[in-house]
Order: sequence, then C-alpha cells, then structure tokens
Amino acid sequence: MTIPTAPVTPNTWNFLRDPMIAPTGFREYDARWKYPEEINLPGMTALGLGLGTQMHRRGIEPVIAVGNDYRDYSLAIKQAVILGLMQAGIQVKDIGPAVSPMAYFAQFHLDVPAVAMITASHNPNGWTGVKMGFERPLTHGPDEMGELRDIVLNGKGEPRPGGSYEFVDGVKEAYIDDLVGDFKMSRPLKVVCATGNGTAAAFGPEIFERIGVEMVPSHTDLDYTFPNYNPNPEAMEMLHDMSASVKASGADLALGFDGDGDRCGVVDDEGEEIFADKVGVIMARDLSKLYPNSTFVADVKSTGLFASDPELQANGVTADYWKTGHSHMKRRVKEIGALAGFEKSGHYFLAEPIGRGYDCGMRVAVEVCKMLDRNPDKSMSDLRKALPKTWATPTMSPYCADTEKYTVLERLVAKLVAKHEAGEPIAGRAIKEVVTVNGARVILDNGSWGLVRASSNTPNLVVVCESSDSEAEMRAIFADIDAVIRTEDLVGDYDQTI
Repeated sequence: MTIPTAPVTPNTWNFLRDPMIAPTGFREYDARWKYPEEINLPGMTALGLGLGTQMHRRGIEPVIAVGNDYRDYSLAIKQAVILGLMQAGIQVKDIGPAVSPMAYFAQFHLDVPAVAMITASHNPNGWTGVKMGFERPLTHGPDEMGELRDIVLNGKGEPRPGGSYEFVDGVKEAYIDDLVGDFKMSRPLKVVCATGNGTAAAFGPEIFERIGVEMVPSHTDLDYTFPNYNPNPEAMEMLHDMSASVKASGADLALGFDGDGDRCGVVDDEGEEIFADKVGVIMARDLSKLYPNSTFVADVKSTGLFASDPELQANGVTADYWKTGHSHMKRRVKEIGALAGFEKSGHYFLAEPIGRGYDCGMRVAVEVCKMLDRNPDKSMSDLRKALPKTWATPTMSPYCADTEKYTVLERLVAKLVAKHEAGEPIAGRAIKEVVTVNGARVILDNGSWGLVRASSNTPNLVVVCESSDSEAEMRAIFADIDAVIRTEDLVGDYDQTI
C-alpha cells in the first residue's frame, strides 16, 4: 500500500497502527525527521522494509549492522527499523548503542556489506533519522536516497523469508582498539574532552586515557536530555564552552564531538576556536610531509587555503573542492583516491593508510594528538598561526522551507552567475568565477569568496564567506551576497550572523 504522507497526529488510532512518513525526511544523504510529528514507529518499520527491499534489488548480501545513538527514543526507533529489515528477509546484526563511526567500523569488523545507524546526528532532541550504506565506507547519496524514497512512499517494500536477529557484543571494544592501536604519546598533552553529554561520552575519555593523554572532562556524563547544550562542535555555544574549559584548566587544546561522534571540533591552547576547515589545512600540512603529492578533498564551504597555501603547494598537494555532505565527500575521496577529505562542518574522511575513508570524530582526535606528538616543540596555536591569515564567517543558516529551498537556490545561483557575466563586482572586487557544483561559490579576483547553498538536512540555506585580505572585506562580501539573498521573500532570518 502507498504510505500516507499527511502530518502524523499522535494520540490517534491510526498513529499506533498505520505507517506515516513525511516525504521531506528523505534528504540528499540522510533520512531525518522530527519524531513523532513527521514519522511514527510503523513508519520506521516501513522504512526498514524498504531498506531491506532495496538491498535485495541491488543484489546486496542480506546482512546488515544496526546501531543507535544515545537518545531516549532511539532504541524504540531502532527496534521498529529492525522489524522491517527482518520482514524483508535481512539478517540483522544489532551492535547496540554506538557512535556512527562505530557502526561504519562494524561493517569491516563483522564483514557485512550494509549498515543502518539510527541517529539524529547533531540535530537537537525531537529529531531522529538513519544513516545507511551498502558499499563500505560509503553511505547513501541522492540516487540511493531517491530510490529508497520511491520504494517506501509507494509501498513497494517486499516481505521475504529468511530474516533473523542477533545481538553482537564486543564491537565497541574492537572499535576503540582499532582507533588506539599501539600508539602512546611521547610528550605530555592535556586535552579537554567535550561531548555535550552525547554518545561520544562513552568513548572519548577511554580513548584519551589509552593513548596517554591527560584528559579534562567537559560534560562527559551520558545524559540524553542534553542539559548543557546540544552537542554540535560547529555551533558557537559549544565552541565557546570548550574555550572556557581550556582557559580554566590550562589545557593544550579541546576536542569536542557531536551527538553521534562523527564530527570533531578543535579549540587551541589560547582558547581560539579553529574552524574545522582550518584544522584540515593544519592536518593536510602535516600529512603531506609524510605522504607527498597527496590529493585532499575539501567541501565548497571550506577555506581557499587548500589550493593556495604555499606549504601545501611545496608538498605537491592537489586540492579538490567538492559538494558538501558526508556521503558526497566519502564518495569523492574514494573515487579519486584522495588521502583525506575535510568538511567545514567537522566531518573528516581519513582514508588508507590512516583510516578507512568514513567520517570519524574519534579518529580525528587521535590523529590530532599524533600530529602534536610529531611536533613536540609546537602548540596547537603555533600550528594555527603558521597558516596564512584569512578572515571567515561562521556557517550561517537563514531559514528557507524544505519544500522551497532548492527552487530558491536555483534562482539565487542564476542571479549570482548573471552578476559575474555582467561584470558586476562583489565587495568592490571583480568576480573571477562562480563555481556551481553545489550552490554558488563566488570567487573574487584575490581568492576571497562567498558561498550560498541549500542545507541538505534542515530547512535552511547555508552562507559562508572568507576574505584573504581583511575582516572588512569579509563583511563586505557577506553584505553583497546577503543583498542578493534578500531579493527572495521566502528566505527568513539567520540562526547566527557576523
């Protein structure tokens, strides 16, 4: 039967019986809904049946690893999804509570082809979703999500015999062993471990202890009410709190993780909040000494330094700017054989021989500690200050409804391309080019740039600007880009601004 797509109404007869799913939850690379307003438990079972059906259609061996993040409703949602997977004839390996990268690791550790991780990622409580994939270390992109959406919403899920359930213990321990290996710090290092009371609280402290780091806990008690702040290391609230912890403790740096542990945020010894793309350049500098002539992928929100930094150029680095989104980035890293991918949101994709190519905030934390161990005479602030100076905005997100944002973006891209073709300036400078691989990245003649794209996960546009010249130019770029955005009445207020 076709799945009803009307708004879910709790406390009704049908809510406890019939699957209801908002179509907008099927996004570019994640499935994500408000629960229970946009999806109910029977809807989650229909999603599991659809995912299992998709596996059979694609000839995937019918075995899947399934985990859930630490939220009070995630276990119920996981069980509903598992019912659907079993109904589709899939053998389920339940790995229990997990961070997303532990679920990705389970694909390798258990040698299973597929994964489904029940998580709302960094979204606040009230959201849920699924990160899923069939070809490790990749996760569903737009094509796979579109196919799944068609199967689920049109009631094309096919029940089959052969489904089974097994709880697999020991994956958490194996994941931590894999991260740590035989590495031990050879220099003293004091690190604030910030988890915002999220799932990473069950992992970060143990990992730091194992590698010989002096750990300063910051909200490392598991508490799914998130009493301090929503764990999101891209949000200034969490970064400011990490900075305060560094200053209060005299730590060498702070490492913070989002709600499902696949992202990492960094604050240095001076309490300076380093945006993840700049951390990426610092890591790329270090890694390209070990692996010269490497290729690094950066998302379109990221700093221009990946292409312009003299040290990276001296080490023979090739920079590749690609679409924002963990599935897009993972796929690109694998396709072109990059050593790593860096996304401004804090997703890092460290490929062989460092990692396995999936985004893992815990792996990044270990590698940052290793980097500092390789540079015993340098602090994190020394490494930051060694970069060429640029001025960048935070990632800003003006409201735009999910049903409207892509149409609005299409018009905005056309307007910005038209400005370029007409020879009109941005911030008083000539536009060198407009890169439209993912929204519009307007690059000026001095390498400064401004970006507008649509968020893949929330009802927003995304705006980022960077100047290689001055803070004043950065603000002028934002003002001119925002003036174009304001020509669209369907765009609302920013969540934060400069």
